[in-house]
Amino acid sequence: MKKVLLFVLALAATSCSEKFFLSRSENVDILGDLTHDMIVLGDHLEDPYSVENMTKALESLYPTKADRVAMDPTDLYVRFLPKDEEQYEMLESMGLQLLDHPVDFEVVREGDWYHDPEIPEDEITWQYAVVPVGFTFPNGLRYEVLDECFIADNDAATKGSGIDWDEVEREAYRLSGNESLLAPDSKAGGSSEGPSGRIAIMDPEVSAEPIGVKGVMVSCNSFVKFANAYTDEDGNYSMKKSFSGTPRYRLVFKNRKGFSIGFNLLLVPASMSTLGKNSPAGVDVVIDQSSERKLFSRSVVNNAGYDYYCSCESDGVRIKTPPTNLRIWLFQHLNASSAVMLQQGAFVEGALIKEFLGEYLSLVEMFLPDITLGLKSAATYADIYNMTVHEMAHASHFMQVGKAFWDPYIKFIMTSFVKSGFVTYGVGTEANHGYCEVGEMWAYYVQTQLYRERYPDTSVVFGTNFWFSPQILLYLDDRGLNRFKIFNALTSDITDKDKLQDKLLSLYPEMKSTINQAFGRYN
Repeated sequence: MKKVLLFVLALAATSCSEKFFLSRSENVDILGDLTHDMIVLGDHLEDPYSVENMTKALESLYPTKADRVAMDPTDLYVRFLPKDEEQYEMLESMGLQLLDHPVDFEVVREGDWYHDPEIPEDEITWQYAVVPVGFTFPNGLRYEVLDECFIADNDAATKGSGIDWDEVEREAYRLSGNESLLAPDSKAGGSSEGPSGRIAIMDPEVSAEPIGVKGVMVSCNSFVKFANAYTDEDGNYSMKKSFSGTPRYRLVFKNRKGFSIGFNLLLVPASMSTLGKNSPAGVDVVIDQSSERKLFSRSVVNNAGYDYYCSCESDGVRIKTPPTNLRIWLFQHLNASSAVMLQQGAFVEGALIKEFLGEYLSLVEMFLPDITLGLKSAATYADIYNMTVHEMAHASHFMQVGKAFWDPYIKFIMTSFVKSGFVTYGVGTEANHGYCEVGEMWAYYVQTQLYRERYPDTSVVFGTNFWFSPQILLYLDDRGLNRFKIFNALTSDITDKDKLQDKLLSLYPEMKSTINQAFGRYN
């Protein structure tokens, strides 16, 4: 396990940041390089939101009202120490926003992850969260309450109290020695709006203008005060809480559609990419191919996944979407991709995975991805996009056919890759080749269709250099048998091309001539 951790650290060290970010409060605010490896912490800071500090601030500004306002704790600042992934996921299922680093320390150098030096490298590090007073702590899970907090936004009794709680908050920063952390553009003497902005990315083959990063979570905090929001289809986000201090922003790649893109280090099912400190008014981000590689590739996969989920429904007709807890892993130093669906219960012989994923094996065995994307040769938005929708198409197929189909299918793929001279799909004569035939026909067909829909000026057809024939399904689609109708035929008993032909004929007898022509033409 320790070797796995060191390996990931080595990968993280190879990345660098080249992109700057734009602030809403100024025309251009160059934040400088943001490292995306381990966060470096400095001195411990006094929390301005502690009940003690907020009470002192209230007494300082409103000496005649302070004794009439109940300053009972609204929240608890807590750290948890999950012993395994099951306990971690239990915390996530309770709606907690977890960070792997404390929020009451100076951040000397930004990064995407942190591991407490007192926790062994082969164990999950402390996870920090803010929970409401009255939170029911899970049995058997180690935790420590670090502070009792008063966050006015979280107390309904503060509404209509005649107290400017934003100014009380600012006073608490001053009294706790954190005045230098107050944002110069946070409003004094009145309530301010929460952060808002746009997260965008460049896809030059589609538009010269930035397009939105869709359905991704933008999260920020200043000490124990957190806010977050999902972006809409144009990449816009808006949060409800306002900030007096300068928040630290991050993108959390757990899409509102449900799928997550992980990992950062040892156990972060949804990767985070830091955006650094910025204005409490919000931050605008424009990502392009020259941006830090992990941030760029995560954002493209996020958009491709979002688009794929949306593509699964048209006029009330549906293709089964991938599972809502789909876990996607990105490997920057591999070429091979897969839809192994391990988290969903699929089983693949360990020796085959070892040959397929090499040094990543231990990580895969521990944290069970569903889709792995090898991005070594994928440079552009379009490259990453088409690879992602291909694997998403497999995930929809899995949802229809289940493990009984998937286990022999993935075993065939990996056996061919390992034992047939690294020919990914074999040669089409091996035992169980029909599983691959049907599965890859479908995935390459969907990949081609969605790629053409996004890039309509192209006539590319994916997968035609292999022994199976996605052209059959493209031929049918051109003549009215679209992907929604074809998907209906992909049941678990359809384990080769001939069975697929028979199933299509039984479902759509009015298309008999066209179906026979398609299969005959590419036999």
